[in-house]
Amino acid sequence: MDDYAQFIAKVKRKTGIDLSLYKEAQMRRRLASLYMKKGLKSFAELFAAMEKDLSLWHECLDRMTINVSEFYRNAKRWEVLERVILPRLLTKHPRPNVWSAACSTGEEPYTLAMVLAKRLPLHRVSVLATDIDDNALARARLGLYSERSLVELPEEMRKKFFTKKGEYYKIDERLKQTVKFQKHNLLADPFPRNMDLIVCRNVLIYFTEEAKRMLYRKFHDALRPGGVLFVGSTEQIFNPSLYGFEVEETFFYRRK
Repeated sequence: MDDYAQFIAKVKRKTGIDLSLYKEAQMRRRLASLYMKKGLKSFAELFAAMEKDLSLWHECLDRMTINVSEFYRNAKRWEVLERVILPRLLTKHPRPNVWSAACSTGEEPYTLAMVLAKRLPLHRVSVLATDIDDNALARARLGLYSERSLVELPEEMRKKFFTKKGEYYKIDERLKQTVKFQKHNLLADPFPRNMDLIVCRNVLIYFTEEAKRMLYRKFHDALRPGGVLFVGSTEQIFNPSLYGFEVEETFFYRRK
């Protein structure tokens, strides 16, 4: 077993994160750059250093879990969700079950809540938001964001749901209460059921083909018939019918 394979096995035992299901070349490169930055020479040295230094554990987890997010990322897709997908879903279920899977630092589930709030009163908006990274979840719960995160957000949403606090923007407390954050490992934990909409964007690209196939099946089972999976703009599902989906719009897949 080589140095990286041993590192993977140790991380899985310690955290439950199975790095073998992530694309090896990308993950190996990300983590190797971290240990070189720290003046270490191998994955074995990296793990030993992580065992002694909690802050290094957190830094390494950030590298593994790839926390990159923005509000209203790829705006045209959110417009399709608002104009085409949600009206159909809300006709059947006026209080839809919505899940932001692998939600990172919260930009995506809060965007979901804002889009839902255009069509529903806030007391009927509810979003489940999950991620594997405790640090990301803590930042999401804080609800404090830099200007860079809000670049794509429409101005009316910024004015309605954010307050400027020095160099940062604080999200509206009432909106914040519509989102429930929980820790969840996509590759290992059970999925919620009876979802009307699952948003999992810009995450699947980091997984192996085998892991993706497993996740498509699990997303299918988590949705109600007619429910929708919304994926990222580089994550088109080829042969969606193999997993019980049909294309509703580009990057939106409806459970048959």
